[in-house]
Order: sequence, then structure tokens, then C-alpha cells
Amino acid sequence: MSTPFTSAEAQRAVEVLASRPLARLVTEIDDNGAIPPRRLAVTLPDLSTHQLRSASDTARGHGLVRIAPGTGLELTEAGMELADLYDAMARWARRHAVPAPVCDFSGRIQCVLDLLAPSLTTERADGVETCLARLHTLLIQWLADNLQVTRVSELEPVA
Repeated sequence: MSTPFTSAEAQRAVEVLASRPLARLVTEIDDNGAIPPRRLAVTLPDLSTHQLRSASDTARGHGLVRIAPGTGLELTEAGMELADLYDAMARWARRHAVPAPVCDFSGRIQCVLDLLAPSLTTERADGVETCLARLHTLLIQWLADNLQVTRVSELEPVA
């Protein structure tokens, strides 16, 4: 299955998904369960207040997390699928030592997304290396199921 995206949609999707604060938030909740909003700073001390707020707003805005009464921020189905996609990307990157033999989780995700980004705008995955084909398929499927991540609002400039 291959769904071509416009250049702006592909760039927006990669920008959102490669966000270190978003990746940290999604994977932390996936690994350890719901996080009360007031515990975000303690749970993710390496992120600034602005980064935490931005990641939380982005995740809620794209339907990746929701606030569950009594527990806090928890992953939605789309968020759980994204966490699985992040895990697959990080495992592939670690196995292939990209971007380097020693790298943090979000750096690996960013690298894989950068490698896959050009293939998001074409009808076929011809430009994707055979070893990345499975990740390409998983990413396309996730994006097709979560088109809101590719949407660029008129007020939001694309970098």
C-alpha cells in the first residue's frame, strides 16, 4: 500500500513524528503507563516546561493521547500504534548502527524518518532501500490511518 503525500504533508508528518519531546512523551507513557499532567516535569525532567506543554498539546491535538480521569495522560489506539512504530524504527536503526553505533532513542527515530521522508511523496517506494521497505510500509499505513498528522494548517508555517 502506498499513499503519496504532498511535499508539505510529508514534511509536516516527519516534523511532528521526529519531535524529540513527542517521542519521549509517547514512549514514556507506552513503557510506564499514564502520567498525571502535574507529574510530567518530574517524569520527563530532561524536557523544559515549554517542550512538555508543546508535546502534550501536539499529542492531544493529533489524537495520540487523552486525559483519562483519575490517571492522567494515556495513549489512544493511534498513540499505541505510534509507540510500536517508534520501537520498530529504533530497533532497525540500532541494528544498522544509524546514525551512529551509540545514539539515543529519539535520535534513531529522527534518522529513520529522515531516510524515509523522500519516499512519502512518491506513488511507489522505489527510492527506499530494501532493508527499509518494512518500515516504509508501516509508516505509510500509520499515516494513512492518522491523516491529521499530515495536515498543515493555514496559520502554521512549515519550516
